[in-house]
Amino acid sequence: MTPPTPAPHGDYSTLFSFLPIGAYRCNPDGEMVRVNPALVRLNGYDTEAELLRSVNDVALEWYVDPERRAEFRRLLDRDGYVRSFVSEIRRHRTRERIWISEHAHNVRDADGKLLYYEGTVEDVTAQVHAQEELRRSEEQLRLMTSQVPGMVFVVHVAPDGKRQYRFVSSGVRDIYGFAPEDLMRDPTLAAGFRHPEDQHLLDIDMQMIRAGPVDLGGEFRILMPDGSVRWVYRRSCAVSEDATGYVRVGVLLDITARKQAEAGLRANEAVWKLALESAGDGVWDWNLQSGEEFISQGIKAMYGYADDELSNFAEELDSRTHPDDVQQMEADRLDHFEGRTATYRNEHRVRCKDGNWKWVLSRGMVIARDPDGKPLRMIGTHTDITELKQAETQQRALEMQLRESQKMEAIGTLAGGVAHDFNNLLAAILGNLALAQEDVGPQHPARESLTEIQRAAMRARQLVQQILTFSRRQTQELQHQMLTPLVQEALGLLRSLLPAGVRLNARLPSTPLPVMADATQVQQVLMNLCTNAWQAMDNQSGEVTVALRAVDVDAAQALRVEGLSSGHYACLSVADNGPGMDEATLRRIFEPFFTTKPPGTGTGLGLAVVHGIVKAHRGAIDVHSAAGEGTRLDVYLPLAAHASHVPDAPSPLSAAPVPAAAETAPHLVYIDDYEAMTYLAGRLLRRQGFRVTTFESGEAAVAWLANHPDESIDLVLTDQNMPGMSGVDVAREVRQLRPGLGVAIVSGHVSDKLLADAAEQGVLEVLGKQDSMDALGDAIRGLLKG
Repeated sequence: MTPPTPAPHGDYSTLFSFLPIGAYRCNPDGEMVRVNPALVRLNGYDTEAELLRSVNDVALEWYVDPERRAEFRRLLDRDGYVRSFVSEIRRHRTRERIWISEHAHNVRDADGKLLYYEGTVEDVTAQVHAQEELRRSEEQLRLMTSQVPGMVFVVHVAPDGKRQYRFVSSGVRDIYGFAPEDLMRDPTLAAGFRHPEDQHLLDIDMQMIRAGPVDLGGEFRILMPDGSVRWVYRRSCAVSEDATGYVRVGVLLDITARKQAEAGLRANEAVWKLALESAGDGVWDWNLQSGEEFISQGIKAMYGYADDELSNFAEELDSRTHPDDVQQMEADRLDHFEGRTATYRNEHRVRCKDGNWKWVLSRGMVIARDPDGKPLRMIGTHTDITELKQAETQQRALEMQLRESQKMEAIGTLAGGVAHDFNNLLAAILGNLALAQEDVGPQHPARESLTEIQRAAMRARQLVQQILTFSRRQTQELQHQMLTPLVQEALGLLRSLLPAGVRLNARLPSTPLPVMADATQVQQVLMNLCTNAWQAMDNQSGEVTVALRAVDVDAAQALRVEGLSSGHYACLSVADNGPGMDEATLRRIFEPFFTTKPPGTGTGLGLAVVHGIVKAHRGAIDVHSAAGEGTRLDVYLPLAAHASHVPDAPSPLSAAPVPAAAETAPHLVYIDDYEAMTYLAGRLLRRQGFRVTTFESGEAAVAWLANHPDESIDLVLTDQNMPGMSGVDVAREVRQLRPGLGVAIVSGHVSDKLLADAAEQGVLEVLGKQDSMDALGDAIRGLLKG
């Protein structure tokens, strides 16, 4: 059997065709002469011939920023090659925007003459988006942890013990003297500072980590470059696990000052040396036979007492221990008394003189026993660890806030998508309903049923608007507003809606409190909160109090409330003396469709809509509630004392339908991918005196306009969200085909981005979905007249 003839040297056509990424060859004039299948697919085509035939100007048709093409050519001409050149482009056929990475080089003959260019194109959209999201998350984490004392870190530990730091807070400088990025670049850097006598502690920790997820805590020494020694307290725990290892989060605190104080005490007297081996800020000496206990002034001062305000008996502090902590404290003491632990160690809360609770670390040791081993005397220390406990709680709260924020964002995206599709269905229902009402006339028996259907459909439309508000897909008309008059106006309406037995109190300032806000939505926030408050009273008598005040938020308070930064705010509070909420309900109150009301009495959207509106106003919400103690919600809106006044927008034009002869009637091109909507719009607009040509895709409409250049068209009206070409894409193509032809876009969720993109393409106006075809006809006449 004759073996196959080998390919000529240098023939890589097979490799070219089977490359998983795009590849091309173009002549010195920039004209593509070869593209591989991967690049054909990337641009939305089926064959190489289609792509080569369609591409005319790569700079304008491919790159979102045409200047990127010029930069690409400049580098290629200067260096002879380009590597990892990242740009945002549009898939040539679908116009979808993606990110790519390009590699290219010049190919010359033996005389140095340029023959052609060769290059590859790889879709890196996912990597670019992931990098952007990672940068946002890291910046948010950096800002949050900058408020936490010491060094906060996130580290990945592989099964072989190899570490890779994923986040290090700026507090590392205060402990080790190097920057966060130094440790992230060299994970072994911190280990090099470990005191030689404490190196075995690191080895023990690594053995425990490799054995499985474990919480670690302890103290160790580090040796600084100048020879000085620092003490560090470390606490960490595993938060996730996969085949590559564990992710651990933790905190390091510099406790050198405390350790130095302990060393000084140890030098004074042998008895205190034994006590302070457990470390601490205050000293106690307990006679276990008599119950007498010497309590140092440091301990008494820690709890706010003078030296003569606490007697020297153990029961003085035991009686002030938090009831939830007593059982574990006694168990830890018993373990030490019976020899199961070398030292006594327990964390518990003690009630201070002012009534507040303070966390302490109590450590001690029995230093005298009788011949039978019964403990006689025990000495030890109390260390105030309140700040450490608060830092741990704060860290857990920040992690929970981050997870909740991501969940709410995902739910909002889903709700907005569902609402958009539902809007199309409602538009068809309402439109056909209007036709049916005209057909049957006012005296027909079915008229009453049609009216009820219309009422239900309009209620559904309002529900859709609430969903869109929650998902923040409606444009916010933020204008300079005086908040106090807005609240007063809303309260006037609310008083007429009060249920029997509920009293509405108002505490409003005399100052107007200027903010940048959408007046309608701010009043909706107040009405939703008040309605929620009196509904919670469940037909019982009670009070709802609305208060408004200016507040200055400091960094500590801003860190406690999600989405709040320090600054000047107007705080709108709604409080009730109803039954309040438990912890489980508090965690879910802003979830859409979550409600504690009986079936059929609530949509579960009231507070979700409030959450969406406040976030869109760059504000925040703080909730205070406990079962049996009522509820108060504080809405923070940034004050805008220096914002310029924005004049009111002019009233929209309106005109009654004017019948017109077919040959003189305005000619509309109407585009919507929803077949029922296209059919309905055509019927209703023709009844209003328009000539209408309808299409179910942007591609079909653009092709028809191109093939009928002499057809007189007065206005193109297109839906925005369609498979294939969007409304903005249609406007772009119409602008090229007929520069003078006006285009209007209709959308169920008008966003700021849509308005900006439409303005860039010269769109006359972006219209929201109308409640009736009469309203749409009026809007069209206004555009034609304008």
